[in-house]
Amino acid sequence: MEIFQAIVLGIIQGLTEFLPISSSAHLFLVPYFFGWDYQGIGFDIALHWGSLLAVLIFFGKDYLRYAKAIFVPGHRDRKLAMFLALGTVPAAVLGYFFADVIEYKLRHPLVTVATLAVFGVLLFIADRSGRKDAHIHDLNWKNTLFIGFAQAIALIPGVSRSGATITAGLVSHLKREKAAKFSFLLSGPVIFGAGLVVFQDIERITAPFAAGFISSAVFGMIAIKLLLRFISQRSFAVFTWYRIILAMVVLIVFFLRG
Repeated sequence: MEIFQAIVLGIIQGLTEFLPISSSAHLFLVPYFFGWDYQGIGFDIALHWGSLLAVLIFFGKDYLRYAKAIFVPGHRDRKLAMFLALGTVPAAVLGYFFADVIEYKLRHPLVTVATLAVFGVLLFIADRSGRKDAHIHDLNWKNTLFIGFAQAIALIPGVSRSGATITAGLVSHLKREKAAKFSFLLSGPVIFGAGLVVFQDIERITAPFAAGFISSAVFGMIAIKLLLRFISQRSFAVFTWYRIILAMVVLIVFFLRG
């Protein structure tokens, strides 16, 4: 793999991991469009760990505060720390038992077309309906598991982890910024755990791996900052339209290639 390709894919991963447009879909579709060879789950994890670094840099103080709160009975953040752990369970279980099915059976353009469109519409509906006045600390265990299951479903290419969890957060009446923040916080443990599972399969760290990791981290931080600023003033509608247009493009290309 050329370093240029790795950097491009790292940029795509960094931006699309946090924007609700599906990083897995883009990491599959860009090589599909340009005829690049798929580099396997090991390279994908290198890119995702770049995104993890972005989350840790951006929300490191929050993670540290929640970790300390676990050992302080009655602390305001203790419940939220436990909910972050609870929210990672569905994705961890689904990923452990169905990783091969997701990796080899669901990486198909038509699957991506359906998930991009359907979950884009669901994001639009969730954003436009119901009240949006709750804070992260207003979550209960039912809301958390609901968001956690949304994150598990997002293992399917095209769903979008951030899109699904933000949608579930909006349905749970979280403010847009709070739904996005909880989504970002929830991503850290899952990305880290997924990386540990396949890390043993990575034979060596190559220059393209490093280039992809760095570019993913840099553009991940940019995406987090831009999205939080954007949704404080506007809706998620633009992302829904992007997903639908992308789904149409994928469908056209798929049938043109026969």
